[in-house]
Amino acid sequence: MGRRQEPRTAVLLHCGRRSMAGGAARESPMSTHEAVGVALLGAGTVGTGVAQTLSGKADELARYAGRPLRLAGVLVRDTARQRPGLPQDVRLTNDPTTLTGAADVDIVIEVMGGEQPALGCIEAALRSGKHVVTANKQVMALHGPELLALAAEHGVTLAFEASVGGGIPIIGPLVRDLAGNRVTAVNAVINGTTNYMLTRMAQHGASYADALAEAQRSGYAEPDPSDDVDGRDAAYKLAILSTLAFRCTVREPDVYREGIRELDAADFEYARELGYVIKLLAASRMQDGAVQARVHPAFLHEQHPLAKVDGVYNAVELEGDLVGWAMFQGPGAGAAPTTSAIIGDVLSIVRASTSGGAAPAYPDVQERLPILPVAELETKYYLRLRAYDKPGVMAQITGALGEMGVSLASIIQKEVPEDAGTPAEVVIITHKALE
Repeated sequence: MGRRQEPRTAVLLHCGRRSMAGGAARESPMSTHEAVGVALLGAGTVGTGVAQTLSGKADELARYAGRPLRLAGVLVRDTARQRPGLPQDVRLTNDPTTLTGAADVDIVIEVMGGEQPALGCIEAALRSGKHVVTANKQVMALHGPELLALAAEHGVTLAFEASVGGGIPIIGPLVRDLAGNRVTAVNAVINGTTNYMLTRMAQHGASYADALAEAQRSGYAEPDPSDDVDGRDAAYKLAILSTLAFRCTVREPDVYREGIRELDAADFEYARELGYVIKLLAASRMQDGAVQARVHPAFLHEQHPLAKVDGVYNAVELEGDLVGWAMFQGPGAGAAPTTSAIIGDVLSIVRASTSGGAAPAYPDVQERLPILPVAELETKYYLRLRAYDKPGVMAQITGALGEMGVSLASIIQKEVPEDAGTPAEVVIITHKALE
């Protein structure tokens, strides 16, 4: 089992073998006097939370936005089904075109999830001159640059703060407050499900299976947890962050990905002994005009800021040439944090139109740069081996590593009884080396 260490204080662990926002610098088509018509595509947990917030905080939101917000309609699969979480007088439809092209709709909120039909709905809304707010990380990670260009073409805003990090404000600060920086690195813990599981395994000795079952019982993991535990969810989010941070197109398939299925109790025991914490790390960097992006388990030094992010919390740290390292942290999962980000995007759009301002102009991210393979990553590694405790065995191991130019930083060998007839475990932390 081999694992990695990142420059700075992170050991990147290689096991075994806010929303992107886009728009054009054109004046918003919305009237500055009438109520803002909002259409909601999706009435699941998040969609219901958004609808309840628009209704329950109507006066408060109107005061902040400068105009009232009116829920013009909700897209659902079954219009006959009772939906106690939605306002009783709201229009329900199973035809998205009745909302994406409706004259009384100014902003379309997409919370359907998945690539299709969400992508088609977003495109239709933008082409109809509607502002769009979405939490859809998959669509943004696979089609973000094209959708940004489409929004700019039609003079509307595409906002997706909720697609990365739940309630953490990261996309807005990245494209606005850090715009003067040349960002060269992104490190993040951005999947609440796996972070919850790894916290349970590290702090409570839970097995992988038990941690997953507990996450599912608590509502943090889906019945099919593959996207989370295999690192795909984090890869979607890292692609979005990297695209905006480096101002070029980075797609989810560009991200090297490993999950957490192969971790066991011994890995956490050795991590503790060596002064590390295991996290599913999403990391990308710009190097010599190329991008490297990866998601995999990592040994983070126990004093590393990301090592202290536990449970369902997420955190993102960025390195800019002016600001240095900046970190953003908050709840990364759940309906309430996601609703917070969505409502924030809606209010930003409405306030811009009410004040007579223009939709914000975001950096051009159409450029494609080379993607560096993970084999070119130079970092430290954690190796966990099983070898018989016989004369010359350790020399063979260190000799083999030496022949490949790998030097050793530390070694742990657990003693076994001489008559046990079983191999001993050898744990090695290397100095920096290529994969």
